Amino acid sequence: MTITPTPLKGCIVLTPRIFNDDRGYFFESYNTEKFNEAVGAEVNFVQDNQSFSTRGVLRGLHLQKGEYAQSKLVRVTLGEVLDVAVDVRKDSETYGQYFSVLLSEKNHQQFFIPRGFAHGFVVLSETAVFQYKCDNYYNKASEGGLHYADPALKIDWGMPFDDLLVSDKDKELPFLKDAGDFGF
Repeated sequence: MTITPTPLKGCIVLTPRIFNDDRGYFFESYNTEKFNEAVGAEVNFVQDNQSFSTRGVLRGLHLQKGEYAQSKLVRVTLGEVLDVAVDVRKDSETYGQYFSVLLSEKNHQQFFIPRGFAHGFVVLSETAVFQYKCDNYYNKASEGGLHYADPALKIDWGMPFDDLLVSDKDKELPFLKDAGDFGF
């Protein structure tokens, strides 16, 4: 596995070693010991989630606050998405900055987003299956997030805003300047 750090401290891209032959391919998608060594911490994933979406669906930017904050390890098993993490750690040198990575069924890359980041993705292929591991359980009362079109963040989602399919709930999320303190 190749580990690629990002400009946002703690966020990393993981690229597995793929073994191809005439039958197809094989790769190890997760190994607790190797993963914890790569991130330099002990992360205990307790919940796996999966979504199916069509082209232009944007989910995010989401996070969990307080005692229900979550780290996530995300990947795409069908299709292609642009995955985005935004640093919302008030004391961070990269507060308010984002990093994006293309995740696909072809590159098999995974993206680790530690606690203290808002997270979202947009589907660039006709359909996509998105999977993620979380190190804490979902809690509705602890939901938070940022507006996907916050002009201060300047996120390039890879397609025009008019082509995005966004839930009403996500359209109501605040801009960073109005979000208050998420507790990170």
